[in-house]
Amino acid sequence: MDQWQKSSTHADLCNFLLAISDAVADTKISADFPRSEAVCAIVTMLKALGDMVNEFPPIQQSMRFGNKAFASWHAKLQEEAAGLLAEMLPKDPAVQEAVVELVPYLLDSFGNATRIDYGTGHEANFMAFLLCLQKLGVIGEADMTALGLFVFVEYVAVMRKIQSVYVMEPAGSHGVWGLDDYHFLPFLWGASQLQSSQEIAPADVHDQELLAEFAHEYLYLDAIQFIYKVKTGGPFTEHSPILYSISQIAPAKGWPKVCEGFKKMYYAEVLGKLPVIQHFLFGSLLPADWNQEQ
Repeated sequence: MDQWQKSSTHADLCNFLLAISDAVADTKISADFPRSEAVCAIVTMLKALGDMVNEFPPIQQSMRFGNKAFASWHAKLQEEAAGLLAEMLPKDPAVQEAVVELVPYLLDSFGNATRIDYGTGHEANFMAFLLCLQKLGVIGEADMTALGLFVFVEYVAVMRKIQSVYVMEPAGSHGVWGLDDYHFLPFLWGASQLQSSQEIAPADVHDQELLAEFAHEYLYLDAIQFIYKVKTGGPFTEHSPILYSISQIAPAKGWPKVCEGFKKMYYAEVLGKLPVIQHFLFGSLLPADWNQEQ
C-alpha cells in the first residue's frame, strides 16, 4: 500500500479529484457552465444504462438484499460496453484502441455482479474511467465543472436507481460510522460547492424545508436528503453519527473545514484501504509504476 500511495497513478487520481473539487466550488448544479460534446456523450451513455434497468425488473426471491436480476443487467452491460464506448468516443484510432482498457473500469463502476454489491471502490472506478478519458484527450480542463455537476450527477442518479431496484448490498460499508452506505464523492464535492456559502451552514442539513428547496442544486444536500429517505429506522444522530458530528461544526469554520476533512478522509478511507485497491486494475493509462517485489 505504501508503494501504491507513492505511485503516479495515486497522485493522478488525487489531483483529478481535487481539480473537480476546485472546479465545482461555489457553483450550483443548474449553473451555466460549459458542456462539451464529449461530456454530453458520456451523459447520454449513462442515461442509456439507466434505461436498461427497465429491461431487467427484479425477480421474486427469498433474499431481501441483492436481487439476482442485477447480474442479468450487468451481463448485458458486459456485452455492450465496448460498443457503447466506441460510439461515445471520438473516431481517432488511438482513442478507439483504448476501448479494451476502458471497458473494465466502466464495468467496475456499477458494482459487483456476483456479490450484487456496490461501494466507494466502485465509485472510484468511475473516477478512474473519467481520468482515463482525460489522459486520452477526450475531456480536458474546461470540462472539470461539468464532470462534477453534470456527468457525476447523472452517474449518481443511475446508481441510485440500480441500488434501489436491485436492493444492492453496501460493499465494505462502515455502517453507522460511514458517511453513506454507497457513496463518498457527493459529500466531498458537495462541500466544495458550498464552500463560500453564507446562506447554508453545516447545521442546516437538518432543515427539511431547506433540503427540499436546495437539494437539486447541491450534491451534499441531495445526499443528505437521500439518507433521510432511505434511513427511517431512527433519528439522524443514531443512523448517521459522523454526518451529525459534521453538522455541528461552528459556522465560523464552516464548509472549508468540512471540505478539507473529507479530502483527508477520502485519501485514508477509500484510496488508502487495501480492500478497495486490491481490486483496482492497472494498465498503460493508469500504470502500476512501482517495483512489484517491494
